[in-house]
Amino acid sequence: MTLHGAPIPSDVLSRTLAALADPTRRSILEQLSLGPASVGRLAKPYAMSQPAISKHIKVLEAAGLVSQEPGNRLGPRRLELGPFLKAAEWMDAYARIWETRLKHFTRRSGDHGGPSVTSRRSKT
Repeated sequence: MTLHGAPIPSDVLSRTLAALADPTRRSILEQLSLGPASVGRLAKPYAMSQPAISKHIKVLEAAGLVSQEPGNRLGPRRLELGPFLKAAEWMDAYARIWETRLKHFTRRSGDHGGPSVTSRRSKT
């Protein structure tokens, strides 16, 4: 399977981030956050063919973000949180690193008036 003509990455984090990079796939995940849904129901909001939606869903399944009952090829798809949690852990670790660097920089530059990375993250 490929993602825009390139092979899908082999590690979980790269597959997750690659799958999340597409706005249609993020929208599909938003729909699934409301509960399981069939491919037909997931396809309704989009002006694209069933095969095109199926390709997006296959990318999400390859990333482990979406699942369905084994052996039930036409069954509803479900959102899986595991890959989201792994990606969030990775991003949070880097946010802490950059927050520390920003604090160090602002101390050195004497600028104490701007918002911190933490305050920006907590508002979203």
